[in-house]
Amino acid sequence: MSEVIKFRPLYMERVWGGRKLESIYGRGLPDDSAPFGESWEIVDREAEQSVVEGGEFAGKSLHELWCHHREQVFGAGLPESGRFPLLLKILDARERLSVQVHPPADVTHKLGGEPKTEMWYVVHAEAGTEIYAGLCAGVTREDFERGVGEGTTASQVHRIAVKTGDFIFIPSGRLHAIGAGLVIFEIQENSDTTYRVYDWERAGLDGKPRALHVGESLRCIDFTDSEPGIGIPKGDVLVDCPQFKVERWSLPAGAARVAGGDGRFALVAVVAGTLRCGEREFFPGDFFLVPAAGGVSLEAGTEVTLLHTTLPAEG
Repeated sequence: MSEVIKFRPLYMERVWGGRKLESIYGRGLPDDSAPFGESWEIVDREAEQSVVEGGEFAGKSLHELWCHHREQVFGAGLPESGRFPLLLKILDARERLSVQVHPPADVTHKLGGEPKTEMWYVVHAEAGTEIYAGLCAGVTREDFERGVGEGTTASQVHRIAVKTGDFIFIPSGRLHAIGAGLVIFEIQENSDTTYRVYDWERAGLDGKPRALHVGESLRCIDFTDSEPGIGIPKGDVLVDCPQFKVERWSLPAGAARVAGGDGRFALVAVVAGTLRCGEREFFPGDFFLVPAAGGVSLEAGTEVTLLHTTLPAEG
């Protein structure tokens, strides 16, 4: 059995963020009062790097592992990309996020940036919470453009009531926003390209309105995407798309399940309960990487729910 790899999270201040990373997960945040909307748990970006905590690779960045220990840690036959292809986050939305869209791959060469497909898993939902995804039935591109000019965008975006345990797939091109009062685990392509089309008339952290990208958004939005629904699992599988495969594993107390051991890495996120891996114990909000070399027995200390993420089989 291999030793799992845990990384130090990176905290991001956001105007819509809160303090639930502190109150729910006991995180020591970098500032005593700032709104932290995101914790980047596993990331390989030029300016943001996950760094290993403890073990054989202590102090090494995810990028170093990807470049210099790829087959050992991640497995053979993986895409020859310059960076690790996934990015995992926790989002704490005290307020609504902007109404936004991520560019599809066939548009990025015209606009720059990177394509971004993602999925959201709701780990905490206050009463009456909702997300925004797709367009309301009957809204055309012309209607939407007119709504942007008239300030009625919010009424044109499809709203979906959500609760803890719900999930939704957000392919690139889907108009979307996270509602207030939600904590979400986000699994996405390694991209940080977002085009905002509407931001609820609010100011940013600097007191000035945040930039909008209306022209870019109109080129990216899928205007055939009308009133999508919450995801429906197929057994353990929540999402299986060309970018990633996400499963939800539920284990009763005392049960165990092996992750990895098939020559490919896996990413594990603890949603609820306590989990043991050898001598290590993990709690809600913990993320870690299971190396490709050998499997790891995940043992439920209490009833546990976790997300298990891999690259799709065709790599």
